[in-house]
Order: sequence, then structure tokens, then C-alpha cells
Amino acid sequence: MTSTPIVQLENVSKHYGKVVSLRNVTLEIGSNEIVGLIGDNGAGKSTLIKVLTGVEPPTSGTIHVRGQKIDASSYTVKEAHKLKIETVYQDSSLGEKQPLWRNFFVGRPITNWLGFIDVKAEKRIADQIMRSTIGFRGVGIDVDTPVSRLSGGERQGVAIGRAMHFDSDLIVLDEPTVALALKEVNKVLDFIRSIKAGGRSCIYIEHNIHHVHEVCDRLVVLDRGEIALDAPTASMTYNELTDFLMSLHKQRIVGAA
Repeated sequence: MTSTPIVQLENVSKHYGKVVSLRNVTLEIGSNEIVGLIGDNGAGKSTLIKVLTGVEPPTSGTIHVRGQKIDASSYTVKEAHKLKIETVYQDSSLGEKQPLWRNFFVGRPITNWLGFIDVKAEKRIADQIMRSTIGFRGVGIDVDTPVSRLSGGERQGVAIGRAMHFDSDLIVLDEPTVALALKEVNKVLDFIRSIKAGGRSCIYIEHNIHHVHEVCDRLVVLDRGEIALDAPTASMTYNELTDFLMSLHKQRIVGAA
């Protein structure tokens, strides 16, 4: 890559006792790209994201953010936020009974000079996020609408919009389309495209290979804790990607025999 990567992992391994979840993973996430992270259950995807976002330290290896080496012993989710790295999980971590504007600023409120929450400012900015940042134009939905009234795809849009507002350079999406209807899936894919349109990068974790191939610039395949593929999406067709994944599956079956 010609510019300094947002995140760079070098020979990162993670052990849980005798179980090796990651083995010598080296990976770069550059600026303004969508990277699809693919792999079967147990391939190491969740562990990789936990290490990358400060949830758990690596057993060995190094992490660099914008070229600066990170002290793994003090690297936390809070530190990742400061370094402009956000994660959006499957359930979006939204307050069901709370209005949208409260959900945008939960944990990071806008306060006035007296230290009280500036409700007007939060509502105004929440409306800007909805209309401009993520193009959120659901009929009958405004900043006072409770999350419980939103569809699954709309909830993911709120979570993605929140991450974009806090000026994240890298947004990690953990299977955001799981259990969604096709129409809702298309909404989420549009939200993912808006991340790149906004000049940010995204790691998109997804089991649906078609969706990954449709929106991602790069494909990274994890297999038994190791990177089995790191290639531009344009370098292989959807069928070639499927064939590659099937070949890995067959290798695992042979190896287990």
C-alpha cells in the first residue's frame, strides 16, 4: 500500500491455553477500503476482531495504528475508540425503548457549560446524521422515534451512522445482515457503501459470500487461525471465490480424517 495503513497486524497469534485461535496473522487495513472478512465458524474471525479492537490482547505479535506501535497491555476498547476504531455488533447495542437521538450519543453525550446534556444539540446533530450521513429517510421516522419501531436494517443504519459521526477511520461490522429479510439486507449494504463514500474504511464480517463479493474491495479468508487468502475482489469471480472456500472445506475434512 502506498499510504500508512490504518491498522497493521504483524505475526499476531492468540492462544487460549493449548487452543490456538490465531497463528502468525499479518494483515493491513488501508484507508477508504471495504475489506470482507470470511471464514467458517471457528476460523478465528471473532478473535481477530477482539484483538484488533482492544477487547483481548494478543499472545504474541504487534499491532500498529497509523504507523504507531500499540502497547497491547494497555490497549482497550476505550483506547480503540480514541484511535477512531469502532465496532458495530449484530444486535447493534441499541436501547430499545430510547429515542434515536439518545442512542446516537449514549456514553458520549454533548453537554453544555454547566455539564448538563444539551438535548437540542443532540437532536439537531442526530437529524443531520440520519438525513445526510446515512441517507436515513424512513417514512414516519424522526429523532424522537424509539428504536423498537425500527426494522433490523434501520437499526444497523443507526449504529453505523453513530460510528461515522464519531469520526471513526475504521468501522468493524460483525455480521450486520444476519436474520434480515432481503429488503433490509439491501439497506444495510447501502449503509456499508456509505462508509466508503464518507472516506472511511470498513471490515465487513459476513457468512453470505455473495454480499461480501458485491460490496468489498478486498477479500480476506481466515482458515484455522491463519490467513488463507488476501486478494482484491476484482481478482476473482464469485464462483472462483466459492470454489476456493470449498477447497478449504475439503482440506479440513481430509485433515480431520
